[in-house]
Amino acid sequence: MGERQVRMMRSDIIEEYIEKVYGYAVNHTYTRDEADELSQEIMLTAIRELPKLRDDSRLEPWLWGVANNVTKSFSRLRGKNRALYSYDVLENMPCEEFDESENEEIYDLLRTKIAMLSEIYREIIILYYYDGLSTKTISEKLNIPEGTVTWRLSEGRKKLKKELNNMNETALRPVGMRIDIYGNGDYDGVKRPFPDVYIDDALSQNILYHAYEKPCTVEELAKLCGVPAYYVEDKIARLLRYEAIIEPSKGKYQTDFIIWSDKYGIYCEENAERFLMPVMDDIITALKDISKSAMKLDFYKAEKSEDDLFYLFGVLALSYASSKYSTLTYPMFKARYDGNMWRYIGNMETGKHKRVGIGMQKSANLGSRGGCSHSSYNGFGGIANRRMMYDKHINVCEDLLKNQKTDDLESLANAIKDGYIIKREDGSLFVTTPMFTIKQKEQFDKLVEKYLFPHMEKYSDCLNSFSKGYQKLFPAHLKEDAQRMCHSLFVSMFSVIVDYAQRTKKIAPPSENCYCDVMQEFKIT
Repeated sequence: MGERQVRMMRSDIIEEYIEKVYGYAVNHTYTRDEADELSQEIMLTAIRELPKLRDDSRLEPWLWGVANNVTKSFSRLRGKNRALYSYDVLENMPCEEFDESENEEIYDLLRTKIAMLSEIYREIIILYYYDGLSTKTISEKLNIPEGTVTWRLSEGRKKLKKELNNMNETALRPVGMRIDIYGNGDYDGVKRPFPDVYIDDALSQNILYHAYEKPCTVEELAKLCGVPAYYVEDKIARLLRYEAIIEPSKGKYQTDFIIWSDKYGIYCEENAERFLMPVMDDIITALKDISKSAMKLDFYKAEKSEDDLFYLFGVLALSYASSKYSTLTYPMFKARYDGNMWRYIGNMETGKHKRVGIGMQKSANLGSRGGCSHSSYNGFGGIANRRMMYDKHINVCEDLLKNQKTDDLESLANAIKDGYIIKREDGSLFVTTPMFTIKQKEQFDKLVEKYLFPHMEKYSDCLNSFSKGYQKLFPAHLKEDAQRMCHSLFVSMFSVIVDYAQRTKKIAPPSENCYCDVMQEFKIT
């Protein structure tokens, strides 16, 4: 076999590594074009240098040695031709303190650390070390004083040295936050999505989490999140635009809404029942009296038992009492960027510690053909979760309850699919949500005044004592949000009452898959 044939066979073997070489190139470049170019350069160099390989058994380690050498040359060449705007992570960064004889890992780390600096430092370091510009030229290029350039260059180098002394790499660690909104707004979830969809990506959540307790700089957030400062700056701009963060001082950013965590649940577990205990049994007795009397009212009960309706009665009773007896303030919402009145709310609770709270969603068909609202309560006492109805769901349920028929067959089909209406075997339609007319709700409120109001001053005093410590858990700049959360305790403490009453067997637990929701007629003005 001739030398030419041997060379061709060895070349064929190298070509078997094409996919692996391309994967290697992808991991050492930042664009598809660069990966294509680098992989081709590695393969061509390997084939050209192949005659120098004396031991075929060493072909693979030899190939990766070739790849490493080609990549270094490729990086240096690419670096000289790369424009500033393309920097996410620097391709190569000559620095007088790190020469080419040092380990390539040092260069990789340096490039990453430079990319994680904030823009004011990163830009000057690139221009000075990478493009070789003088501080005077940089000053003219950026239109800032030369002294500022010198200072930023010095500070940037200090930050790099500090990071390089600590060789720990960081990585994106998603925090698993759930973001919602509370307040008022005209959204349908699809054509008009709720505002939280614009800030619920993993990096935004990490930034919001790390900037919750105290303001952070871009550099601090880049380090904490484990991504280049370029990306953090981009997200910061977006979070500012959608009013999720504030800039309390120049260059420092802080999350501008409450993020629930276990510390709030721990406080509630340790204090809520203790503060309520002086009035607990009186409240339970009053709510049981209301429940017994309310069952005699002629409202649509959706065939629910008194045991199950007790939970709805309790929420409605305390909601009505709150309007009369709560002394905790509820600051008005300010208009947001979209003209609606709402606030973000985040949640990172592990579930290990139970916070005082009852989830509530409310929707109304105001502006549609009817005059009813739908409220859904969940997150307490074993009650199943049910989302609020949208206006068309409410319309068809109202049609059936008032007229025993509806002409909106499409909305009827959707309401059946979502469980708000059941189609029975005989073809009849059954609405699964209780409903109060205006008159019936007024009758219910009279029962609340009779049985519950005598205990409300004492109940309010207990809440005020609990809320003093509770408000201290929230960051100071979120005072108004904290006040709203404490105002909601007037109703939410019902969850504590329920837990105590179930544990002491003063009330029965709800039936399986029991919902706590209600439709209420309202006056159309």
